[in-house]
Amino acid sequence: MWFFGSKGASGFSSRSTAEEVTHGVDGTGLTAIVTGASSGIGVETARVLSLRGVHVVMAVRNTGSGAKVKEDIVKQVPGAKLDVMELDLSSMQSVRKFASEYKSAGLPLNLLINNAGIMACPFMLSKDNIELQFATNHLGHFLLTKLLLDTMKNTSRESKREGRIVNLSSEAHRFSYPEGVRFDKINDKSSYSSMRAYGQSKLCNVLHANELAKQLKEDGVNITANSLHPGAIMTNLGRYFNPYLAGAVGAVAKYILKSVPQGAATTCYVALNPQVAGVTGEYFADSNIAKPLPLVKDTELAKKVWDFSTKLTDSQSGESSS
Repeated sequence: MWFFGSKGASGFSSRSTAEEVTHGVDGTGLTAIVTGASSGIGVETARVLSLRGVHVVMAVRNTGSGAKVKEDIVKQVPGAKLDVMELDLSSMQSVRKFASEYKSAGLPLNLLINNAGIMACPFMLSKDNIELQFATNHLGHFLLTKLLLDTMKNTSRESKREGRIVNLSSEAHRFSYPEGVRFDKINDKSSYSSMRAYGQSKLCNVLHANELAKQLKEDGVNITANSLHPGAIMTNLGRYFNPYLAGAVGAVAKYILKSVPQGAATTCYVALNPQVAGVTGEYFADSNIAKPLPLVKDTELAKKVWDFSTKLTDSQSGESSS
């Protein structure tokens, strides 16, 4: 990793903004889904993609908030093409409903940006009885991607343009439980750690992208799959600290934390920049290829996560995993 603010091989750095890393890119004719597009870096991702001519479908839990964000973006980007659709990633039923409605609308899909997430919440189960961070951050996106993959394949074939799947992970993928992924203890409340559970879900985001990249390559499909760390963003960290720590962090925040436009940069870079054409199964940070935890290169683990996730999403219930 390079010093904060210094440029990597791409010519961009941690200081680069989403607009800067997509400067000159014409996204006209592309359609993207951005999950969690009504808050934080999801809003900026949707705005910058639409600024570049992409038709953005904002997949959000609260459509009221989504409609307000859409209105704001259209004011800033006249002619922006945006739609708001309801999606609750913690509910498999909601994911299936979203995918079904999307396909019924007959929309193409070039870019799938799995951006939404929750962080370090107390132990809770999803509607499908699966630990909430694993369910929302990993499993919901796993199912969404699976259900929309044929649409992406058709779009890529018909448009003769590369499709891109982008999973937002985090450097927290390095701080999962000691065993990496707790296949037999996903729902174990007694040993639950909010931060390690978050790390586990983010580790699965990388493993999911890697296995997907491998399968797409083997199938000869013109779709890439990559994961990334957006950076520590100014807006979304404070609430997880106690007041004393928050004060200390605030004092140095402007030197080490990113603004929202900087936080959305790597996502927009991986989704749109021509430098990333044909690049797949990689992990990015600061709009450059970065080195993840060596464990994520474990192809057997990636396949195990894939099979485990398939079983959970096929059964519609996580009761067997507790």
